[in-house]
Amino acid sequence: MEETFDVGGERTVNRLGFGAMRLCGEDIIGAPDDEENARQVVRRALELGVDFIDTADSYGPGTSERLLREAGAPEAAFVATKAGLLREAGGDWLPHGDPDYIRNQVLVSRDRLGVDTIDLYQFHRPDPDTPFEESVEAFAALKDEGFVDYVGLSNVTVEQLETAREVVDIATVQNRYNVAHRPDEDERVLAACEEYDIGFIPWYPLAAGELDDVDGIDEIAATHDATRYQIALAWTLHHSDVLLPIPGTSSVEHLEANVAAADIDLSDDELATLNASTR
Repeated sequence: MEETFDVGGERTVNRLGFGAMRLCGEDIIGAPDDEENARQVVRRALELGVDFIDTADSYGPGTSERLLREAGAPEAAFVATKAGLLREAGGDWLPHGDPDYIRNQVLVSRDRLGVDTIDLYQFHRPDPDTPFEESVEAFAALKDEGFVDYVGLSNVTVEQLETAREVVDIATVQNRYNVAHRPDEDERVLAACEEYDIGFIPWYPLAAGELDDVDGIDEIAATHDATRYQIALAWTLHHSDVLLPIPGTSSVEHLEANVAAADIDLSDDELATLNASTR
């Protein structure tokens, strides 16, 4: 198992990252009840060696990016953010891939994060009302103009990945993927990422609420004196060297448990058991 990955072939990060969505308030809207606790979670992640952090302009909206800046993350870690998905007060997530909006949002995210250049800027979700290629071209232009270092995609198919690669170098793809959720389409996306040395950021890596369907996971957890969630995370790290899991939490205790999962060494037989139970 490789412990690090070179994003874009250049920026080396530890493969176990941190997802900053849960730093926000209830339902990912507004600020948390205890903002200092949220900042402390980020600081503790940095202390533990986490140097890859994922967020988005829609988390809060804006709250997550601001808290990361206040906790010092942009100076100490490789911070990825996203644009192209709106969060509205009623709780809906609304795709919005209009190029003008994306060009506006990069300025907003730079300001919230307190950076001149965003490390990794990801297209959050394809918008059925905007041609996919036009949205990607906006991200490519931002890279050319120096607003972002690397471009990523999220929630895409292999065909969309191939289309985007004709426009701009793609450093990462972020799709839902975990030990309990491995649809054929995302297996194809993972295979393409492995072929092109593109980082695959699996969101929802702990598979909370889905692990009852994973045969053998509790027995494996008992063998390692671990939780089933730690085993799910360890599986992700073992499954492919391009996988960059980003478990998120608003608790220092849970953060420390997640980071500890990187030290779990699953045997070939254990990996085979987990793989067989979800295919």
